[in-house]
Amino acid sequence: MDLAESIETIEAGYEFLLAFAAQGRPAGAETGPGPHARPTLEGMLDAMAQLGDFLADREDPFERVISEDCRKAGAAIAFLLSQEKIGSEIVDNLNASIHLRAVLTDLFLYSEALEPSTEEASQSMSYDATQGNPDG
Repeated sequence: MDLAESIETIEAGYEFLLAFAAQGRPAGAETGPGPHARPTLEGMLDAMAQLGDFLADREDPFERVISEDCRKAGAAIAFLLSQEKIGSEIVDNLNASIHLRAVLTDLFLYSEALEPSTEEASQSMSYDATQGNPDG
């Protein structure tokens, strides 16, 4: 897994976990038809471990922060994976974890620095106060 793939795995995994938490699934063994949270959590844990290892010894202080945040969020994910039963409520608590949110915010900032959005895309999303009220 390379850097971009690790970042994508973590970001896509978080989106899946948000949807999973919203389904109101009771805690139970993950059997039968899915989707199940465990495979997504395992992928995120692997991606965070790889990303954390890759960035741990870098010279850039922010890259080392990302590594440390991945270690902390990874510990929370590993704790969740150690549970016999996973339901929406525990996944929702993970989603709210400051550690997981720190990793996501780190990665959004880091990704934007590595590959900035195009000027055209950012212009279409920006608000120009000199143009008055956008709603009319």
